[in-house]
Amino acid sequence: MALFENRYRTHDLGLLLLRVGIGFMFTVHGYPKLTGGPAAWAELGGVMKLVGLDFAPAFWGFLAAFAEAIGGQLLAVGLFFRWTCALLLGTMIMATVMHLSKGDDFSGYSHALESAFLFLGLAFTGPGRFSLDQVLFPAARRLY
Repeated sequence: MALFENRYRTHDLGLLLLRVGIGFMFTVHGYPKLTGGPAAWAELGGVMKLVGLDFAPAFWGFLAAFAEAIGGQLLAVGLFFRWTCALLLGTMIMATVMHLSKGDDFSGYSHALESAFLFLGLAFTGPGRFSLDQVLFPAARRLY
């Protein structure tokens, strides 16, 4: 049906703008966490106790900071895109859990929840044509 056909020629440009904008913001937001050191990582990773993982909080905190800071850069350039989205999705789920456990209202946890849905959707959508994944790992051409 013509109504349901994808006729958006700027789809890949839209994905590029979305990736660069969100990637930049997550890099800026995550960089102070990444440079905070083991004490900051342990505090950040302490959130994992809420889901029963009470060992190695500094590791979990470093992983969250890495996901935001370095993952934001990978998201922006479209490299290892689906793995990056998975890491950022996990980080945002845990951020949502942390806000809910503190008793924050909707305005307190909505950003993390919205970001989780964003990364879930991007993981299914893919990085688009203007990405390093497309350059380095092109899809196999169909021979029919």
